[in-house]
Amino acid sequence: MEAAIKMSRQYFYETDKQTPRVNFIARQGSYHGNTIGALGVSGFPARRAPYEPFLMNNVHHISRCNSYRDRKEGESDLAFVARKAKELDDKFKELGPDTVIGFIAEPVVGAALGCVPYVPGYLKAMRDVCHKYGALFILDEVMCGTGRTGTLHAWQAEDVVPDIQTMGKGLGAGYQPIAAMMISQNIVEVLMRGSEQFIHGQTYQAMPVQAAAALEVLRIIRRNELMENVTKQGVYLEKGLRAVLSDHPNVGDIRGKGLFWGIEFVKDKATKEPFDPKYGIAQKILDLAISPTFNMTVYPGTGSVDGVCGDHIIIAPPYIVTKKDVDEIIARVSAVVQIVFKDTKD
Repeated sequence: MEAAIKMSRQYFYETDKQTPRVNFIARQGSYHGNTIGALGVSGFPARRAPYEPFLMNNVHHISRCNSYRDRKEGESDLAFVARKAKELDDKFKELGPDTVIGFIAEPVVGAALGCVPYVPGYLKAMRDVCHKYGALFILDEVMCGTGRTGTLHAWQAEDVVPDIQTMGKGLGAGYQPIAAMMISQNIVEVLMRGSEQFIHGQTYQAMPVQAAAALEVLRIIRRNELMENVTKQGVYLEKGLRAVLSDHPNVGDIRGKGLFWGIEFVKDKATKEPFDPKYGIAQKILDLAISPTFNMTVYPGTGSVDGVCGDHIIIAPPYIVTKKDVDEIIARVSAVVQIVFKDTKD
């Protein structure tokens, strides 16, 4: 994300050294990384708190796209998306449209909210607002991309191409640490007509071993038709989780795409009231899940309601997962949840 932040600024700087475009618009309930710039555009209060004095003051946050928490009663997808797009449009006007570099979002929010996906039509609506004012549409797919949601890029399901995209994690499949930034042809052409270079660099970049590993990962995904398996097993995982946990009094929401699923836990299902953080619900679920009895891991998260309160877990099986594996995952997750909440009540 550091590279994406710099690239987006340089794009405007190439054609106007006095460009007024200095502002970013990002979202509450987002997480883009722990370096200063990436943390600065993140909307994750708990992770920002120790470093607030260092963070950029040119980042302005609007509300998240969280259908479970933010949709009004009876509100359709169309109306929900229109309301979110208006909020972005209003923020452009408030800041001054010609001062905004771009809007940054995760198509499916990972760590901060627990696999909260975009509502159909949302990505297109937000991109259209950005382009209306000549700003860039920037997507962070470090966690949700490279096939995790069933398409190589999460935005492909909506056919909404970003101007800048970040990717990582799945790009190396855990074999090598690697991340990448992709930019549109338009941005390439602007740079080539100007400085002909990206004014940025890192000590460890363009490493041939990591690049070779990532290339082989992409070849395997294509050769073994793993996107089809992600979609197929993802549908089966969703159905299974909903079948065993939807009626649980402390399961508020089950959401996600592909093999990227989150479960949010609540104290009161009707009001969606979260547990007090002192109970450490998500951590308790992880602790039991990784115990010898169950021998599996989940990704625990907190703050999914307001940055402090709210517990969720993420379930993200490998792309080669089988139906038998998914059955085992569903059974173990269900058992862990039942035990943790029984013990909590006791």
